[in-house]
Amino acid sequence: MKDAQGASVQGRIKWRRFVAAVVPAAALGVGIMAGMANGAIAAQFSVSNQTFKVSADKLVGHGFTQYGGLAKEDGASDIDIFGKAHPVATSAMASAELYNLCNSVRMPGLPISLVIKAGTDPKNPAVAKNLLIEMDDLQGEAEFTNIQIGRDASTLTAAGDFGGAKSAQKGSFGQQADEVVITNLKQVARSTSAGTFQLSGLHLFVDVAKDGKPKQCPTS
Repeated sequence: MKDAQGASVQGRIKWRRFVAAVVPAAALGVGIMAGMANGAIAAQFSVSNQTFKVSADKLVGHGFTQYGGLAKEDGASDIDIFGKAHPVATSAMASAELYNLCNSVRMPGLPISLVIKAGTDPKNPAVAKNLLIEMDDLQGEAEFTNIQIGRDASTLTAAGDFGGAKSAQKGSFGQQADEVVITNLKQVARSTSAGTFQLSGLHLFVDVAKDGKPKQCPTS
């Protein structure tokens, strides 16, 4: 890769620098908004009206792609972006390992949350294949290997066919990398799906908080 002056650019990039330079352009780009309006980049299934929190000490993703999309509730129109159609960043990975994974969702109006933990043993992380995440927010420290930024989303290939190329609007903004490593991952998501998801050391529990603050995964 080369920059505008013709200088060589390394294939690794730090997440904070990446966010500052790329995410605003991706969120506001005409190509992404056109894809949303046309319904060409759609959720894999109807989502609930709730987000959920995800955290992990580290995520190692292989075959990474990312592009803009919509996560839609049942009955939402393709252009209802202030109602039941939620603009999201869609990330796909051919495979991923997640260390000390936490997933939580709070029951609306109640001091109760459902919490799932897995991969707490550093030698046995949670493992996913064909992982697809639709998210509202992501924080962490990330490093990408052989990243391509600004690629036509309809041509993304790093995550395989499921990773965006078939559903993305031609000409819309996309990016991909051979590998991504995110430490101190904190995420607010609309949906997650995977071909297989192996949760080593699975612990699922319901937390009822007397102080009105049920346990949730950290997202800040």
